[in-house]
Amino acid sequence: MRLLLVHGLWNSRHWLAPLAWRLRRDGYDVQTFGYASVFGGARAALPQLIERIAADGVTGLVGHSLGGLLALQALRQQPALPVRRVVCLGSPLRGSSAARGLAGGRAGWLLGRSADWLGAGLEPWDGQAEVGVIAGNVARGFGRMFSRLEDVSDGTVALAETRLDGVRDHCVVAASHSGLVLSPEVARQTACFLRAGHFGH
Repeated sequence: MRLLLVHGLWNSRHWLAPLAWRLRRDGYDVQTFGYASVFGGARAALPQLIERIAADGVTGLVGHSLGGLLALQALRQQPALPVRRVVCLGSPLRGSSAARGLAGGRAGWLLGRSADWLGAGLEPWDGQAEVGVIAGNVARGFGRMFSRLEDVSDGTVALAETRLDGVRDHCVVAASHSGLVLSPEVARQTACFLRAGHFGH
């Protein structure tokens, strides 16, 4: 399976290197996709992501945080793309209360042109690709500064914000929001879903 990894807000494709390395060890053909998440925004990156998926014959997508929203939006816009399975890592698929809190304050500019997607989230998933979501439960992250995050969270995204109707499977691991891309367990669960369409709970 040819995989394309998509990073989140304030990161670059190099941030995904530990996860890419582990997935390559599992036998996957892994590439990464970089975009200007703040100054360009996820919406502006959408045509480039769609073109990359089609040109490279990508059959699996893995998106961290905002990258998960971007991955699903690409498939929603172009349902004929060859992607069979998607794994979203800590993605606020139902919208981020931390992003809404940040957007409403003086530091709202930090979200750049991705603020609308992060705040609003997505409609229930009804696409052809099977979607799995991995959420973290170690509450270390900047999100607590802008939202109370009363539910279990990874410190940036609440567990409830990752639960989108229509996804195939959902699991929780001991990791913070940033730690999701560094975790061996996340890599193991990602590989499991990409291979079998479910997590190894």
